Amino acid sequence: MKNIKTLLTATFVGFSFITSPAAFADEANEIKLGVVGEHNEAWENVVKRLDKEGVKLTLVKFADYTLPNRALNDGEIDLNAFQHVAYLKADIEAHDYKIEPIANTIISPLGLYSKKIKNVSELQDGDTIAIPNDPTNGGRALKVLELAGLIKLDPSKGYIPTVRDITENPKHIQIYEVDAGNTPSLLPDVAAAIINANYAVDNDLNPSTDPIFSDGVGRVDLDNPYINVIAARTDNKDNPVFKKIIAAYQTKETAEIIKELYHGGEVPVFKY
Repeated sequence: MKNIKTLLTATFVGFSFITSPAAFADEANEIKLGVVGEHNEAWENVVKRLDKEGVKLTLVKFADYTLPNRALNDGEIDLNAFQHVAYLKADIEAHDYKIEPIANTIISPLGLYSKKIKNVSELQDGDTIAIPNDPTNGGRALKVLELAGLIKLDPSKGYIPTVRDITENPKHIQIYEVDAGNTPSLLPDVAAAIINANYAVDNDLNPSTDPIFSDGVGRVDLDNPYINVIAARTDNKDNPVFKKIIAAYQTKETAEIIKELYHGGEVPVFKY
C-alpha cells in the first residue's frame, strides 16, 4: 500500500510538472479590460482578432466612471479603456492609484443636449443645466458652458474648474451636479444637460448632430488632456501581451468602426 501511495504521489507530481507551463502560458494571455457603457463595438472587434492570435481579451463592463480605476489598481482587471488623461490624473492624485496610461485611443467632443430648446440662446433666467459631478468631466462641462457664452470662469483654474470658480453668470443658470451616467435621464426635467459621448450613444443620442452646443475636437494636439487612453498598473505596464492588444486596437479597421458608428462622436487619436 505504501508503494502504491508513493507511486500515485509521484504520478500527480509528474502531471503537475508537465501541465503547469502550458497553464501558465494560457493564463498570461488572458487579459481583462475594463470599459464603461454598453457600446464597445470597436473593442469587440479587437477581441475577435486577438483570439486568432491566441490572446483572450475579456471586456469587463462597468456602469460608471468611479469603478474601473479602483478595479485596475486592486488587480481585479488588467487594463482599462474609458477615460481621458485629465480624469486619470485626477483619480490617481485623489486615491494614490499606481496606474498610468500606456496608449491613446480616441477623443470625444462634449455636448450640451436638450429636449426643450434648440439653441443656447433660448435658455431662460434661472434655468437648470445638469453636468457630471466628477471633477474632470464636471470641469470640462463648465468649460463647455463658458465656450457657449453662458458663464465665465476663473482662468487660473485651468482645465478643472468647479462651480465655485464661476465669476459671471448673467442668466443665473442653476448647475445641477450628478453622476455622469445619470445626465441623459434628466433631460425631461432640466433645461439642458452636458452628456459624455459614450452615455449619449447608450441613450440613442448622436454626439455629432443632437447637441445644441459642443466643444468639438478640431485639431488634436497629443498633449490634449481630453484624449482617452488605455491604462495599466505601473508595475505591469510593460507586459508584452499589452503590446499585442495596443497593436490590434490601433489599426485602420478599428478606426473605420469608430468613424462608422459614432459619426464624429469619437475620433481616433492614433496612427494607422
